[in-house]
Amino acid sequence: MRKDRDTHTNEDLLLDRRSAVPALIGDPSDFLIISGLSGAARDIGYLTEETPNAYLLGGAMGAAASMGLGLALAQPERQVLVVSGDGELLMNVGTLATIGHMRPHNLTMLCIDNGRYGETGNQKSHTHHTVDLAKVAQGSGIEATLTVRSETEFAQAARLLRSRNGPSFVVLRVSDGAPAKYNRNFDAVETKAKFRRALHVNPKII
Repeated sequence: MRKDRDTHTNEDLLLDRRSAVPALIGDPSDFLIISGLSGAARDIGYLTEETPNAYLLGGAMGAAASMGLGLALAQPERQVLVVSGDGELLMNVGTLATIGHMRPHNLTMLCIDNGRYGETGNQKSHTHHTVDLAKVAQGSGIEATLTVRSETEFAQAARLLRSRNGPSFVVLRVSDGAPAKYNRNFDAVETKAKFRRALHVNPKII
């Protein structure tokens, strides 16, 4: 693992998310997954086919990192993966400071950074211009970070996502291409119940 000190540039938004995301995550059953909305939800829905260990958000922009932190603290024996877009993470970037302070060993985060606000019209996001989220994570106390700009870094990123010396934070710089086509289940009651069963938690308690 290393601290990411590379120069941030919008010219590195080249990777295809449809192949890069599966390459980094590998077998999704290794994780409890909290996915952000929009493109990230489609990426994870397509990869997992909405298996019970994956919870996909819709409309709750900025909530994925906070939910992942709570889940990691509540389920210390499970590896928790938060998958979020850059736009969503920017909505609640202060959560990184709390994660850096709490330091859950079993929490890893994958930010799919295409430099766009995909949920609100595909405008260029702050990461397209000046913001480097890996450096924000470092400044928040998350020491293990990596920015993936080429396929040669896939293997290192995949190892970091499985590290139990967390928290860790991986930024995947991808092109503005569309995520995988996937028609997800928006039945909140059903998906919540499935995820609770995956946690082996009595639904009446939470």
